[in-house]
Amino acid sequence: MKRLIILVAILTITFSSRAQNTITFSFTGINDDLYFQLDSIKIKNLTQDCDTMLYYPDTALIIYNVGIKEVSDSRAWLMSMQNYPNPVSDQTSVKFYIPKKELVRISIADVIGRQLLTSDRMLDNGHHEFLFTPPGDGLYLFSTSYNGARNTLKILASGTGNERDCSLEYRGGTPAEAPLKGAPVAQIFIFSPGDELMLIGYGDGLESGFVDSPESDQDYVFQFATNIPCPGLDSLLYEEQWYHTIQIFSQCWIIENMNAGNMIPATQNQTNNDIIEKYCLGNEAYYCSISGGLYFWNEMMKYTSETGGQGICPDGFHIPVDLEWQVLEGAADSTFEIGAPAWNVNGWRGADAGGNLKLTGTEYWEYPNTGATDAYGFSAIAGGYFVQGGFWGPGYKAYLWSSNVTGKYYRNMDWNQAQIQRNTGGGGAAFSVRCIRN
Repeated sequence: MKRLIILVAILTITFSSRAQNTITFSFTGINDDLYFQLDSIKIKNLTQDCDTMLYYPDTALIIYNVGIKEVSDSRAWLMSMQNYPNPVSDQTSVKFYIPKKELVRISIADVIGRQLLTSDRMLDNGHHEFLFTPPGDGLYLFSTSYNGARNTLKILASGTGNERDCSLEYRGGTPAEAPLKGAPVAQIFIFSPGDELMLIGYGDGLESGFVDSPESDQDYVFQFATNIPCPGLDSLLYEEQWYHTIQIFSQCWIIENMNAGNMIPATQNQTNNDIIEKYCLGNEAYYCSISGGLYFWNEMMKYTSETGGQGICPDGFHIPVDLEWQVLEGAADSTFEIGAPAWNVNGWRGADAGGNLKLTGTEYWEYPNTGATDAYGFSAIAGGYFVQGGFWGPGYKAYLWSSNVTGKYYRNMDWNQAQIQRNTGGGGAAFSVRCIRN
């Protein structure tokens, strides 16, 4: 079984209060149209190569100092982590990271600004933990000041009983050089508008994900339904053919390979003539009606160079990008989760994502159709491919394009493999095409 870490703390990433720009991402979960409680959320900034986590019940990420790309040394930041537990009835733990030895001031105030406690301590670089005991019920502001930066956390105390002394206890620190999970540099979350994010939600042992490049505040919804038609769109008519949809967590796919355009013989080149042209196995239109057409990359993209472009897909859909394939692979695999480094390399990867995405049986796959379960309704079939004037691989191989201009990635599923292969280029071959909803 895939091992998912169910997290039990709350994390808010903040930067220096010297800048006022902020951006907020909020997250919720649904299963079909019913509320689904998230255990935790992982946000990976693929552009900046950093990530962070949110933990229930905190499902909003507020980032301060949005857009400071000129700062080259991310270790210069003070990083505070939201206290746990929150709300607090007795004591609560507050952790933060500083990149170098420096005097740190901690001040605690109540919601109307009365100063309750101040502590100055010279701390080494690394991670530090304090225990805070609130004097009673209410909202408290826990501020950490370091090297001109100031972070403030809101701590809610509830059910504390009688009033008591406000106290702060230092629990110790861990040097930055220690081999902790998530080194300090990786723990600091940097974001500028337009950065490419991979967003992963966890709940009840499941995971759901998608990619986005937000420019402003966003309210994100993770879908945890799978193996059902996409809510609100179970089928659509396009180019005189009916297509059907499948919801696989937060992704909505068209089940069938695309069969748009006019069939041309293998002896004729697909050209930029404002007509979608396709090859059909054996030069027989019947096979296109079963396994879809075969398209060169440029023909599929309608001779545009836009990663994530619509290409030959219906309105509201687009040719999947490589990262969307990676999300699907992580969702379908029983061992390697969404965002695992294994998905970002070429060759055969994962454990059984290919098998879990293949249609079962031997009607459209040659025996033994290894590992095929079609566990998520993706129903990949071995439509073969076209290269050097000939058709190859029907029954043995499913080649599927992505729309990445750089790399021109494609996926391969084989009749004797449970894994899934990622490669680049295409070598002048014509492959099948799947579409994903915008």
